[in-house]
Amino acid sequence: MILVWLILIPLAGGLLAWFLERVDSRLPRWLSLAAIATDLALVLVIWSQYTHRIAPARGRSWLAEINTEWISRLGVNFHLAMDGLSLVLVLLTAFMGIMSVAASWTEIRERIGFFHFNLMWSLAGIIGVFVSFDLFLFYFFWELMLVPMYFLIALWGHENRIYAAVKFFIFTQISGLLMLSAILGLYFVHAQVTGIYTFNYTQLLGTPMGRTKEMFLLLGFVVAFLVKLPAFPFHTWLPDAHTEAPTAGSVILAGLLLKTGAYGLIRFAVPLFPVAAFDFGPVAMVLAVIGILYGAVLAFAQNDLKRLVAYTSISHMGFVLLGIFAWNELALQGAVIQMVCHGISTGALFIVVGSLQERLHTRDLERMGGLWTAVPRIGGVGLFFGLASLGLPGLGNFVGEFLVMIGAYHVNIPAAVIAATGLVAATIYSLWLIQRTFFGVKREDLSIPDLRGREMTIMAIMIAAIVWIGLYPQPLISTTKPSLNDLRQNVCVIQSRENVLRVPDAKGGP
Repeated sequence: MILVWLILIPLAGGLLAWFLERVDSRLPRWLSLAAIATDLALVLVIWSQYTHRIAPARGRSWLAEINTEWISRLGVNFHLAMDGLSLVLVLLTAFMGIMSVAASWTEIRERIGFFHFNLMWSLAGIIGVFVSFDLFLFYFFWELMLVPMYFLIALWGHENRIYAAVKFFIFTQISGLLMLSAILGLYFVHAQVTGIYTFNYTQLLGTPMGRTKEMFLLLGFVVAFLVKLPAFPFHTWLPDAHTEAPTAGSVILAGLLLKTGAYGLIRFAVPLFPVAAFDFGPVAMVLAVIGILYGAVLAFAQNDLKRLVAYTSISHMGFVLLGIFAWNELALQGAVIQMVCHGISTGALFIVVGSLQERLHTRDLERMGGLWTAVPRIGGVGLFFGLASLGLPGLGNFVGEFLVMIGAYHVNIPAAVIAATGLVAATIYSLWLIQRTFFGVKREDLSIPDLRGREMTIMAIMIAAIVWIGLYPQPLISTTKPSLNDLRQNVCVIQSRENVLRVPDAKGGP
C-alpha cells in the first residue's frame, strides 16, 4: 500500500490545507510541507531498504506494487508499481514539491488554502503518472495533474495569466485527447488479436499490428508527450505559462510536468510501438536538434528574465528527446540524469527570478544590472545555477548532456555534432543572463533585501544536489540501469522479430 499512500498523502494534505485556512492562514503552508516531506521520507525508505532488489520490469520484480481489479468488465485494473526509473522520478517530485512549497511561503497571500490544495493535487497527479501501469489509470492521473496547474496559473499568476492558462489548457487537453484516442485504439487492436480487453501495460507490450496502424497509434502518444516535453513545434504554450505562473507553478512546470512527457516517451511510446518508434526516430532527432538550437537562440533574445529561463527549458529538454530516440544505454542514462538535473537547476533559477520579482516588482532586464553589490547572495546563487545550466563540468547537467552526446553519436553523428553547438549557445545565454542581471551598469539605485535564511536553505539544498550528481552520479545510474536495460531489451526483441536492426553501439545497444 505504500504506493497508494504516496498519492493519498498529498491529496489529503491539500484538502486539509484548503479547509483549515479559515482556522489559521499559516496552517496550509505547514500542512503541505509536512505532506510532501512525508512522501519524500517514504520514497527514501523504499530506496534504502530495497536497493538490492532493483531488477528488470520483465521479471515483475518491482520495488513496490499493488495490482487489483477495478473495472473488470472493461479490463481496467488499479495497477501501481515502482521500478528504478519510477523511483528516481517520484523522488524528484517529492524533492521539488518541498522546494515549491518553501519558495511560495511569502509570495502567496490570497486564498492560501486553495493555492496549496491545487499544488498538492498537482503533485499527487504527477506521482500517479510515474507509478501507473494501467493505461486507463495513467490517463486519469495525466488529467489530474493538469487541472490544478490551470488554476495555479489562472488565479495566482501575473498580468496575462488568463491568456497563459487557457493556452496551456488547450494545448494539453487537445494533445491529451489524442493520447486517449491512441490508448483506446491500442485497447481494441489488442482485443482483436488476443480476444482480451485490457489496459494493462505489461499485457499490451508486443501487441502485433500493421506498420501503418502502429505509426498512427504511436503518433497519438508522441504528440501528447512532445507537447508536455515540450519539443519544437509544440512548445509555444511553455514561455507564456512559465512567465505568468507564480514561482511555485514555474518550479512544478519546469521541474516536474515537463518530465512526465519524457517519461511517457521512455515508458510507453517506444516500448509499446517499437517498430514505428524506429521509423520515427530520425524525425524525432531532427526535432530535438531544432529545439536545442531554437530554444537557445530565443532565450538569448529575451528581455523578460522569466521568459528567458523558460526558453532554456526547450533547449535542455531537446537533449532529453535526443537521448530517448538514440535508445542506447548511455543515451538513456544521460536523458534521465538530464531530466533530474534540469528539474533542479531550472527550478532553482525560477526561484531566483521569483525572489528578484518579489523585491523589484519587475522581470525586465532593461531595468536590472549591477545588482551584485545590492544582493550578493542572490547573485552568487544565480551565478551557480547559470553555470549549471550551461553544463559546467563537475555539475550534474554536464553529466547528463555528456552521456546523451556520446550515446547519440553512436546512432546519428550529424545530429550529435549539431546538437553539440547547443552547448556553446547555452554558454552564451547563461553568461548573458548573469551579466545583464547582476553586473554591468546599475540602472536604478536600489536598496532591497538579500536572500533570507529560509531562501538560502532552499538554495543550499539544491546546490548540494547538483554538485552531488555532478561528482557522484553512480547512485542514479545504478538505480535506473536495470529498468532502462529491460525496456531496451524488450524493444530490441520486437525490432529483431520485425527485421528492424540498428548498428550496435559501444554499450551493446541497438
